[in-house]
Amino acid sequence: MARAIFISYRRDDTEGEAGRLFDDLTRSFGEDSVFMDVSGINPGVDFRKAIDDNVASCGVLLAIIGPAWSSMKNSAGERRLDDPNDFVRLEIASALARNIAVIPVLVHDAKMPRPEELPDNLKDLAYRNSVEITHARWNSDVQLLTQALEQYVAESAPTDTKPVHATVAVQLPPPTAPAGKAPSSRPSRMPLIVGIGAAVVLALGVVAFMVFRGPGNPLVGSWTCLTPMQGNGLDKLDIQSNGGQALSIHAWGNCGAVACDWGTQTATFDGQQAQATWQFGGTGAAAQRTAAVTMKPNSGQLVVTVNNTFPDHPPSERQLTFVRAQ
Repeated sequence: MARAIFISYRRDDTEGEAGRLFDDLTRSFGEDSVFMDVSGINPGVDFRKAIDDNVASCGVLLAIIGPAWSSMKNSAGERRLDDPNDFVRLEIASALARNIAVIPVLVHDAKMPRPEELPDNLKDLAYRNSVEITHARWNSDVQLLTQALEQYVAESAPTDTKPVHATVAVQLPPPTAPAGKAPSSRPSRMPLIVGIGAAVVLALGVVAFMVFRGPGNPLVGSWTCLTPMQGNGLDKLDIQSNGGQALSIHAWGNCGAVACDWGTQTATFDGQQAQATWQFGGTGAAAQRTAAVTMKPNSGQLVVTVNNTFPDHPPSERQLTFVRAQ
């Protein structure tokens, strides 16, 4: 799929990071699968339509966001995002309007813009799950991002251009029966009975396989957070089936430079999601925490929501994206 990844960025804000990411993704997916600039629009062409056409050919748009992304101003002292003809605004708005996946990519410790900071046609961007790429762990961050992007750039199976010869069953007239011998008017039912029996056995085998082993559960496996966070952030999950929809979930957090073993909890997958709760205690009330973790499958990934409650200050919530561990 040509130009499957569209990189949107501001030259004065994140040109270096956008160029470096373009090079890395081009090595992984090829030159025809990554598109970065619309500066080559020919004179006389409506740049709004040109941007819309380029975005329309993509499966995902990466919005590179630096610290000054939403506050940067033009020569007249007006905020660029408030200009309806701002290239970055046009690119992201076009993707959102077309329901194209938009992934905010945060660099230089940038924060996600709040809805009230965005024009109306960009407000949905504030609710898109973001990823962070840092210079300190650039290669590992890009590797996780590349894995997440594979679902958007997978090529369709090539079309077979060879002639197709269909085999059509030809119904021939029955042979003439010998004189004095009546043809049989009741075909044997044995093939039908055998076929029904085989179908029943196969169906029972599938049901037993699903009930006792549960391989169809999309949560089962080892998972890694796409954007690990320090300070009790959830980093890894190992989810095993206990039979049927019952699960055993082993979690690890990210406590600074070391991994924190949260231990194992059980949960039940209801077909939509599973939830498990971990209790953390300490010497004081401030060190106590209850983490309720909800896991939902989404296009080969996990959307994980961590709701933290504390005895002495307001609760907090984090939404994270997990991909299968390699």
